[in-house]
Amino acid sequence: MIIFNRPDGKSVNAYLAEPADILNAPGVVVIQEWWGLDDEIKAVADLLAREGYRALVPDLYRGKLALEANEAEHLMSELDFSDASSQDIRGAVQYLKASGSVKVAVTGFCMGGALTILSAGNVPELDATVVWYGYPPLEYVDPQKITKPMLAHWALHDEFFAIAGVDLLEDKLRLAGVHYQFERYDAKHAFANPKSDTRGLSPLQYNCTAAKLAWDRTLAFFQKYLAD
Repeated sequence: MIIFNRPDGKSVNAYLAEPADILNAPGVVVIQEWWGLDDEIKAVADLLAREGYRALVPDLYRGKLALEANEAEHLMSELDFSDASSQDIRGAVQYLKASGSVKVAVTGFCMGGALTILSAGNVPELDATVVWYGYPPLEYVDPQKITKPMLAHWALHDEFFAIAGVDLLEDKLRLAGVHYQFERYDAKHAFANPKSDTRGLSPLQYNCTAAKLAWDRTLAFFQKYLAD
C-alpha cells in the first residue's frame, strides 16, 4: 500500500503492483467494483504488473469493504462520483506519471467502469481508457471532453447496465467523433471476475471464454496506446 495526493492536496491510500522491470513502465489506474478494494481487484493489478505495467488501485471507499450486495450498494450510493473521478482518479494518474510512467491509462469494472467513463472527460493527463461493463447516467457524459482512445467491454445479458444504454452511449461517442472501440459479449454482468459465481447473485456470472478474449483485447490495446 502507498499514499498519493489528490489535486486538492488530500491524501488517498492505494494498492500499487509493480512489474519486475519498472524503468519506463507504463501505468494503469485500476478502479474497483462496488465491493471495494478487495482481493479480486488487487489480483487485476497483479495481473497487469506481470504484463509489465505499474498498476495503482485507489481506495475509493477509504478502507471500507462490502461482502453483501446491500452493503456494496450503500457504499456506492455514498460515493461522490464527480469527486472520485476528478480528484482520486486524477491524483492516481498524476502520481504514476510523476513517479516514472510516461503514459497512463485508466480501467475499471462495474462501478469502476462508470467512473472510467467519467474520468475520460475529467482527467486530461490520461492517455487511454478501458471500460468493463459499467456506465454512468448518460446525461453526465460529455463526449466532447473525451479526447483519448477508449476500449469498452459490454455484456449482452447485463441486468445492471442494460445493453440499450450501451447503444445510446455509443451513439453519443460516435456523433462526437470520439476514438472508441465497443466490444459486446454473450455473457452476464461481471463476466471477467472469477469470483462472480461465489457472490450468490444470479445476474453475475463468470465467463472464462469472454474474460480471456476481453483481456487479450485489453492488453493489445494497452500495447498500442501506452508503449513509447
